[in-house]
Amino acid sequence: MSKPSSLKLLVLAPELLPTHRADVATLFGKYLPRHGITCDLIGRSDGKPAPAPQGYASMHRVSGAGGRLRSELRFVGTCVRKVLGARRGEYAALQVRDMVTVGLLTMLAAKLRGLPFVYWMSFPMCEARIVRAREQAGLRARIVLAKGMIEHWLLYRLVLPAARHVFVQSDTMAEMVQGKGVPASKITAVPMGVDTELLAAPDTAPPVRGNAPQIAYLGTLDRLRRLDELIDALQLVRRRHPTATLLLIGGGEPADAASLVAHATKLGLQDAVKITGWLPSGDAWQLLRGADVAVSYIPRGLVYDVSSPTKILEYLALGMPNVGNDIPDQAWVLRNSDAGWLTRTTVEALAEALCEVLDDPEYARARAAKGPAFIENTRSYRVLAQQLAARYHGQLGAQG
Repeated sequence: MSKPSSLKLLVLAPELLPTHRADVATLFGKYLPRHGITCDLIGRSDGKPAPAPQGYASMHRVSGAGGRLRSELRFVGTCVRKVLGARRGEYAALQVRDMVTVGLLTMLAAKLRGLPFVYWMSFPMCEARIVRAREQAGLRARIVLAKGMIEHWLLYRLVLPAARHVFVQSDTMAEMVQGKGVPASKITAVPMGVDTELLAAPDTAPPVRGNAPQIAYLGTLDRLRRLDELIDALQLVRRRHPTATLLLIGGGEPADAASLVAHATKLGLQDAVKITGWLPSGDAWQLLRGADVAVSYIPRGLVYDVSSPTKILEYLALGMPNVGNDIPDQAWVLRNSDAGWLTRTTVEALAEALCEVLDDPEYARARAAKGPAFIENTRSYRVLAQQLAARYHGQLGAQG
């Protein structure tokens, strides 16, 4: 069988480059090039010296200097110039990630240039903006709400229907987009994965375990994550395991972290809850390995039910005893791996599952030992890239 011809994409993304987002850096920078899929990536600058291209064919960063409005206009203008200058012989498609206005302009430019337009939806940005705005008061909240509703209409009425293909984060998100009128044949779910090659690298130091039972959480501390409920669960766990502690490995807005500290203090748990702030992946995994159980607690609802959490995948790939609640993608992973505890989305159910793990750590680690093989075979970026490359070649291989 002949090797598939190479395809090059022009990818426009809202991320600061270099990015920590694995579905950008790892999937497009490391694994897809092995299957003949390369990309010129356009993103935003973090103001630091330009790094190496991270495996992309090229990486162009747009400066964020000069204030928010000026920065946004500069970024959009750069995107428009890049897509208008795209040539059919050079690119197989123009792809936009999570940007409605840029998506609309790129869609129009793609028609002018005779190129396929592809949209990548990693998160329901419009829905999240609407939810956040409705939780707040004031003029700014009303402006944000109006923006969210306008972009929601543009996305589902104009941008996605005009796309050659739409890539989404999960099967549940695919069902949501299909429910908005986009044909199922135009939608592909690409869930989050794990770079198992990186995890396979030898550790420089063994995990350090303390005497007290430790629960760990890896990820953002965004207030929409409702991590105050994880602290509430810790309070219940300590009825059975009085010295149990909670380690929050991650960061977010200072106000969100401060709110969690205040909540822990209110419950008298200020000495039992620790927040590390953002850490490099290797350092975060090292801390994680030292915990007795890792937890992935994601609120149910419109915004997160369509997500594909990375943390539960990393816990499984590391062979960590783990507990996760029943959002759809996470439930699928836990049921099919049988390597962790699946629980309902309540504080009481979460606390009980955590106690079950802490009650019998030997059994928990034996059960978790099934995780690495499951991830390697179903959610490693090696496997996901192979599947995604086949979709790109099938959709765009005849272009040129």
